Formats: sequence, structure tokens, C-alpha cells
Amino acid sequence: MADLDQAPRVLIADADRWSADLLVELVRNARCDARLEVLQDSHGVLEHCRDGWPDLLIVDYGLPGIGGLELLREVRRQRRHPQVPFFLITDRVDAASVRAALPLAPTAYLAKPFNAEDLLQRLRNLLLAPGQEVSCPLPSASPRQSLEEYLAEARESAAGAPLRSSVHQALERARQAHRLELDELEPLFYRDPQLTGQLIAAANSAAQHLGNACQTLAQALGRLGPRHSLNLALGLVLQRSINLSDPLLLPYGERLWNQSQRTAELARQLAQCLEGDAVRCYTAGLLHLLGDLAVLRSIQSWRDLGGEALTAEQVEAALRQHAAPFGSALRTRWRLPLELRQLIAAAFHLDGGVYSKEGLILHLAKLAAELPDGEDVCQLARHKAARMLGLDAGLLASLPQLAVNG
Repeated sequence: MADLDQAPRVLIADADRWSADLLVELVRNARCDARLEVLQDSHGVLEHCRDGWPDLLIVDYGLPGIGGLELLREVRRQRRHPQVPFFLITDRVDAASVRAALPLAPTAYLAKPFNAEDLLQRLRNLLLAPGQEVSCPLPSASPRQSLEEYLAEARESAAGAPLRSSVHQALERARQAHRLELDELEPLFYRDPQLTGQLIAAANSAAQHLGNACQTLAQALGRLGPRHSLNLALGLVLQRSINLSDPLLLPYGERLWNQSQRTAELARQLAQCLEGDAVRCYTAGLLHLLGDLAVLRSIQSWRDLGGEALTAEQVEAALRQHAAPFGSALRTRWRLPLELRQLIAAAFHLDGGVYSKEGLILHLAKLAAELPDGEDVCQLARHKAARMLGLDAGLLASLPQLAVNG
């Protein structure tokens, strides 16, 4: 191990971006000044390490190329003393695979899905000396970089939305109590756009089993499994600027979260009455304001980096200008299924041509969710979407979720 007075070099090698992102957050939480490198194949690791091995390698067994086990073998051929720490993460827990790895003395042989809290503690034990604390103040934003410039740069790399306040608090409480159990936390997942979107994206990654695309949270949880789903949720909690702490931004977040939830519930209610896909409609409704929320999180990040205090007018202008491109970029970067992206887009506009039932439902649900308090929902009967769905004023008034706004 390198001198712990210096920032350690940590190399993460995993082809799945969601698993790699989780490992990055765990390392940063254990040792915030760690110098991180993330690679996606064995060849890249060997090239990177040509001039010297890092202080810690965290490698997936199934890494493209020669694989994690052969990388471990190559590291051990160096005969360094002490040995380079090497965490091998694997879904191979059969006796033969374990016997093949043990002679190479991996520092840790972690079965997928690993326990993220346990791994975090292992990383702290390895990267910190007993009693050592490392403080990492946030870098300052460039004094010449305006919010507009910052948002323009952040659009293509933004991590997504902040976690809903109640969800963030519940996850943090469960983490502190060491009681991260999916059956207790799952109901909260269905209320949070960031968690829902990210878990769907992770479930559709190349690292998961091939098959039909996951378009709902229930499908994603089934494919990822309880432990990996909780690991990804924990990774979110550890991310920077994941909660809105600026007093000006929090009311905007609450409004957008509530509007997302409202649209999702209305879409589900309409779909149930019209024999549409209620679960997909709920999911699309929950995700349709991801772009707005991602802009708020980026503003929070800018403020955390030393950006000046803003006015409500500046926040509203940023949302008007950047919400749509942020949302489009995020859904594309996450590679959400095309059918789900099209359904989300239908909430905002109806393209010419053939309309799907679910697209019309989403569009109408968004309109209903945006009605001011006390406004008559029956006025929506005149809208094109309502007419195409065969919803007259009497039918709209009879739907309990639509009849009450708020």
C-alpha cells in the first residue's frame, strides 16, 4: 500500500457503468481524495498500468478481454511486496471458481451482489490508517463561470435529478441503522423519479440478462434483485448534491416532485378505466419532469461549488431554457427504452399521425395535473386527447382521481 499521507490511486474496472458508478461513490466516501481511474476492459487496464500498478484495483471477474481472474494473475506475477490490494467482484461462487482464485490471494473475493456497506467498511480499513481522517473541501467554481455557462456544460454529463426529500431521509435513516431492506423501502422507490429512472436504466444495461426491455420499476427490481437494487439506491445517497439544500430550490423541487406524482397517479387512473397499460403510464408520468429536476440539481451543484445566490426569476428562467434539453439528454444517456421515451414525450406534445392510447392518456393526465386548484376538470373534455379517447365531461367528472385536484 502506498504512503497513506498521499492520495491513493484506485483503479476500477467494470464494463457496467451503473456498477462502476456505485464503486466510484463507495471509494470516494471511504477516501474522498482518492485518485480514481475507471476502465471498461482488460486491455485498457494493462495499458494504464504499463508504468506501474495503482494502490488498489477493484475488478469485475467478467471484465471484457482476458477477464478479472487473469488480471489478478498478472498482478501477482509482479511479486511486489507488499502485494497490490486486489478486490475481485464476481458472480462465480462455485467451488471450482473459488479454488482457482484463492492461490492468487485476492484481497477480497466479493460475490455479486455484494453488500455495499460491508465493502465501504473494507475500503475505509484499507485506504485509511487507524484514526486517520481526510477532509476534502469542495473545489470552487470558476469566478468567471456564470450559471448559464455551468448549465450549458453540465447538460451532457448531469447525473440526473435530486432524490425526493422524504426518500433521501428514509434511505439515510435505514443506512445509519444498518437496515437496508427492500420490502421496507420499495414503496418509497415508486415515488421517486431519480430512483425509478436509474433502476430502469441499470436493469436494461448490457451487464444484465438479455430479454425484453424493462419499462417499469417492478420489472427493473425483478431483474436487478433486492441486493443490487439497494446497492444502487445507496450509491445515490452517497452522491454529491443529491439533496436540495438551498432554501430557494427546495420549494421548486417539492412542486416538481408533487406534480410528477400527481401526473403519474392520474395517468394510472385513466389507464385503468380505459383498459390501457396502467403501470407504464404511471412510470412515464413519474419520469416526465426528470429534466426540470436535473436542472435544479445542477443549480444546487453550482451553488455548492461557490456559485452566487440566485433569485426566483433566475431559477425559473433556467428551468424554462434548460429543462427540455436536460431531460432529452438524460433519457438518451441512460438509454431508457425507446417505447418509454416516446410515452414520456407524449406528455408534452402529440405528434401528427397515429396516436397510441397510452400516449393520449399521458398527455391528458399532464393537462389535468396542471389545472389550478378549483378549476373544473370537465373542461378537458374539449381537448383533442379526451375526444380521441371517448371521454366526455360526465365521464371525466366520474373519475375520482381526476375530480379532485391537489
